[in-house]
Amino acid sequence: MLTLTFEDGTVRLAGDVPTGLPGVERDQRSRTGRAPAVQYHEIRRALDERGVEYADRVLDLQPLDLGSAYELREYQRAALDAWLETDDTADSGAESQPAPRGVVELPTGSGKTVIGIDAIERLGVPTLVVVPTIDLLEQWREELQREFDVSVGQFGGGEQVAEPLTVATYDSAYLRADDVGDQFGLLVLDEVHHLGGEGYRDIGRLFAAPARLGLTATFERPDGAHDVIEGLVGPVVYRLDADDLAGDHLAEYDLKRIEVALTADEREAYERHQGTFTDYLAQSSIELRSGSDYQELVKRSGTDPRAREALLAKQRAREIMMNADRKVEELASILDRHREDRVIVFTAHTDLVYRLSERFLVPAITGETAADERREILSRFREGTYSTVVTANVLNEGIDVPDANVAVVLSGSGSEREFTQRLGRILRPKGERGGDEDDEGSGPGRALLYEIVSEETAEERVARRRR
Repeated sequence: MLTLTFEDGTVRLAGDVPTGLPGVERDQRSRTGRAPAVQYHEIRRALDERGVEYADRVLDLQPLDLGSAYELREYQRAALDAWLETDDTADSGAESQPAPRGVVELPTGSGKTVIGIDAIERLGVPTLVVVPTIDLLEQWREELQREFDVSVGQFGGGEQVAEPLTVATYDSAYLRADDVGDQFGLLVLDEVHHLGGEGYRDIGRLFAAPARLGLTATFERPDGAHDVIEGLVGPVVYRLDADDLAGDHLAEYDLKRIEVALTADEREAYERHQGTFTDYLAQSSIELRSGSDYQELVKRSGTDPRAREALLAKQRAREIMMNADRKVEELASILDRHREDRVIVFTAHTDLVYRLSERFLVPAITGETAADERREILSRFREGTYSTVVTANVLNEGIDVPDANVAVVLSGSGSEREFTQRLGRILRPKGERGGDEDDEGSGPGRALLYEIVSEETAEERVARRRR
């Protein structure tokens, strides 16, 4: 009889191995086969369809009796149902492991964690939740313990404890896949777009879990790696954006773009540096139509001094337009106007974060901020001791940010993901807010995002692209 076992992130087949099984490489001499663990469910289905008898020793999981008090909103229920409907084992017998697969894409603040917890309850199988940051690891673990009143394991943050419900960082899940890849029937991948990273893809490949749920606010990746994620987790089965939920479930919001002029000195320096860059492109017949074209320019800079000079000039021009003095002046006006609101200021550069922190006497959060200090700042922001925080990219995702209703983007990339994440930080439903109802859209129950852009610079094009 054919026997299926798990070893080091692979499913091994011993015995008379049929041909044409998905992902299986055969060894004719030993009459064995092997496949990445992600193929486990497909191999079982193929064997069942052919009527092949086999002993399955890959997953031997005890069911979990879990109960949740969550009441799902209508769209959360629709998302969960859409995911559950992908299960092709529903009518195949009691011994089959449930195998729904797919990604739910919902905006920040819409309660994706609730959907994940309800999915865990509905399937009732040992589950590994994978998250990108220690902050999210702690949040998920606390939520699971509170909701299910069970001990929750943890891979990451200095702990390596396995339980039927376990939370892991992407890094730790990757490192532990070989030895725990057969211990879970469901993978919940929070911020699943991270799975497209070259190393992290092995998390999807080396776990045998038939059921997989991806959660994200921004599924598509600029590098196209979302196609890889679909192969490992499943396609997007349910999608809503902020506009779909604004008013009923998320705050209504307005976007306000403000253009500021460079000072005379900034304009002269910007044009000089930008000219150096564009002159080199023209003389070298280089057209920057994609990221790969830019990478080619970076490669040239390693051997061509003129290419290096052009790249440095581009960087200096970018810093001028992103950190323009009149942006800071405009920010001063905005902060004065929104003294009664909760404001998050986003920049692209850490240096500007500290400059703004000193200028306006507001707390700064950067990649250099210790975790304890960051938690203290956000706690005081939540309770109202601080009304404003300024940050670079740290608060884009992976950290539970308290309610805010005004965001100011002083500078950023052209990434739609970054823009969506920053907007999502002010969209959580809050009911009545502080502020004047007639003050440019910041009244009760409404959020406001400002974009401050240096006029007549490349930043105008960047802002259009990210919108």
